[in-house]
Amino acid sequence: MDVSGGSGQPRSGRDQSAEEHAEQATPAPAPDQAHPGPEPHDTPRPPAEQPPAGDTDEAHEPKPPAPPAPETPQQHPHRSHAHAEGTAGTPGTAGTGGKGPARGPEPRGGLLMGRPFGVPVYVAPSWFLVAALITWVFGGQLDRVLPELGGARYLVSLFFAVAFYASVLVHELAHTVAALRFKLPVRRIQLQFFGGVSEIEKEAETPGREFVLAFVGPLLSLVLAGVFYAAMQTVEPGTVPGVLLAGLMISNLIVAAFNLLPGLPLDGGRMLRAVVWKITGKPMSGTIAAAWFGRALAVAVLIGLPLLTQSGALGSDAVDNVGMDTVMDALLAAILAAIIWTGAGNSLRVARLREHLPELRARALTRRAVPVQTDTPLSEALRQANAAGARALVVVDGDGNPVSLVREAAIVGVPEHRRPWVAVSGLAQDLTDGMRVSAELAGEELLEVLRATPATEYLVVEDTGEIYGVLSAADVERAFVKAMARPS
Repeated sequence: MDVSGGSGQPRSGRDQSAEEHAEQATPAPAPDQAHPGPEPHDTPRPPAEQPPAGDTDEAHEPKPPAPPAPETPQQHPHRSHAHAEGTAGTPGTAGTGGKGPARGPEPRGGLLMGRPFGVPVYVAPSWFLVAALITWVFGGQLDRVLPELGGARYLVSLFFAVAFYASVLVHELAHTVAALRFKLPVRRIQLQFFGGVSEIEKEAETPGREFVLAFVGPLLSLVLAGVFYAAMQTVEPGTVPGVLLAGLMISNLIVAAFNLLPGLPLDGGRMLRAVVWKITGKPMSGTIAAAWFGRALAVAVLIGLPLLTQSGALGSDAVDNVGMDTVMDALLAAILAAIIWTGAGNSLRVARLREHLPELRARALTRRAVPVQTDTPLSEALRQANAAGARALVVVDGDGNPVSLVREAAIVGVPEHRRPWVAVSGLAQDLTDGMRVSAELAGEELLEVLRATPATEYLVVEDTGEIYGVLSAADVERAFVKAMARPS
């Protein structure tokens, strides 16, 4: 099943009070000079208003909360139930050319089971709850079919639960292999409550690839159902192997059929999105159509599943009174409906996020910086910055090469009367390669670079190596939130 939910919600940066203090301590631009970067709480200026810091060299800074990222932007989950496509989201993870998980800190998701195709597979704690529930329910059914098993029926039921989730893993691996073939980085696979999720970091480039990426999961589930059916023909129907194979065949058929329903976040919803995308030429139109189909599907499940069960249309006896089974059916329907409804909403949010990502441009968000020597007193460095209309300090060596960035948060912590006695080198963060950002970066690519090396400030350079200025992660977050607040 394709239940969306993950990763892409914008994360807030520093709290307001910290930002206000930073604003007070940050060098203020001279009144008669153009200000190249965004004010702490201003809308980012266009590139034309940001003259490059031509004289400086390079510089950098420490860690902030990573800039917001999309659920990033493709977290469409497919829960095999589901496959989740992840994000440009948290400041994106750099792609790996389809050879394995993206670089950067790996997200945890429970118990690590292995790395097929280089992609980590986790079992979430909720899986154990579902496995226990399946063991109990299936054990009760075995007691009616094979009463001679006695207590051993629960061991057989546990085996069924594990085998079923192995089938779910195959479903998710189908999505993963297709994604890697299309050179879409996969962050992880997670087996959890109601199925599994393949977190794909980027969106398919064409509607055809999107359709294939979604369809391979249900296709593999149908293939598995066929394999189990063929295996059933080789064993006795009333035996333990016969019952297990029949259960696995039926469960895989249900997984395939459910995922083919045409509504996000299910695989069928992604297929519908691809079709509408192909017809209209607009990915967002496909997402909107499939998301509303998903919401209609959620309502249908909430109302229809208990009615079908109570009427006996699903193969059980019709129920005239309200008993525990009826309550359980209604609860299951409510959970499924909530997952589908939430997933459809998340898909819309992720699509809107992708629409606004191009608005995030390093050149437009960069603050002008001035170079200062290592032993320069903080008060003198701030005076030079004010005179130049700059709002960032880059520490350079004797040859003018940048070696570190003065942290905005560190400046805030130094009382004004002590600033003549504090050297800027004591407030600076040494530069690393990951802290040097090209001025041409924008959108998801920019977020990926920032996420790969979390910091509070980055040195922005031209393609020639000339310093353009300093990029604050807080400015990126504010620009991201403002962009998301605007209607599509």
